[in-house]
Amino acid sequence: MCGATLLPQPVFDAGAVLAKISTERVTVLPGAPTVYQSLLDHPARSGYDLGSLRLAVTGAAVVPLELVTRIRQDLGFDTVLTAYGLTECCGLVTMCRRGDDPGLIAATSGRAVPGVELRVAVADGKPVLPGTPGEVQVRGYNVMCGYFEDPDGTAAAFTGDGWLRTGDIGIVDDDGNLRITDRLGDMFTVGGFNAYPAEIERVLARHPLVADCAVVGVPDPRLGEVGKAFVVPNGDPGPGAAEELIDWARREMANYKVPRQVAFRAELPRNASGKVLKGQLRAED
Repeated sequence: MCGATLLPQPVFDAGAVLAKISTERVTVLPGAPTVYQSLLDHPARSGYDLGSLRLAVTGAAVVPLELVTRIRQDLGFDTVLTAYGLTECCGLVTMCRRGDDPGLIAATSGRAVPGVELRVAVADGKPVLPGTPGEVQVRGYNVMCGYFEDPDGTAAAFTGDGWLRTGDIGIVDDDGNLRITDRLGDMFTVGGFNAYPAEIERVLARHPLVADCAVVGVPDPRLGEVGKAFVVPNGDPGPGAAEELIDWARREMANYKVPRQVAFRAELPRNASGKVLKGQLRAED
């Protein structure tokens, strides 16, 4: 469609990707935030010629503003965009635009692409007001007809008026910019309050101790569920680091959002596309 050469990378390896960028003169590199972080942290990065890079596309995950800045400055991309999509919509629903403010790019996944309609709605399909969380629903030329040989799954995926139910929770602002807050299946309830892991992770990522993190809901005898944070630390966390991080979180977010447990890990389990395998983390409890 665009006269481009595609260079598949079956399994992500930062060194292999850096080498391919240098030798093949790669210009566009899409990936989850962890992909760019891995490239930035690679000890041999300065030995590769990355001057061909011009466009980075990431998003639908925690994207710190500092990471957007480093992608531009340290990897040399002219343009960094965030986007949101899913397989059932041919991979793309919303995208930021060139010239958008870096803060907007980091905080949202942009606006619906031409020809695609987007709404945020409650369970019965009634749209909610801007700034109110709900399920992201999509309608447009790129939406699938249905799942192959699965009529029940297809029926469950659509509302009565033809909108695709994505299963993602999001918020749309007054300008139509979408911010994904979480998956419906990842949300957990703390004493009657809905807690969204991605929102909590975004706050924890600001702490200097945290290089990477994931939050899941775990059973609690009093509150039903509470948050547990799995943290990849910057350096050696040392004794008392978990309590320090929890105390800091109490000052930065509402009490029901604060993780009650912190577990340090050398790395987080991820799938081939870089998304954290939260089911695997939950299974540890």
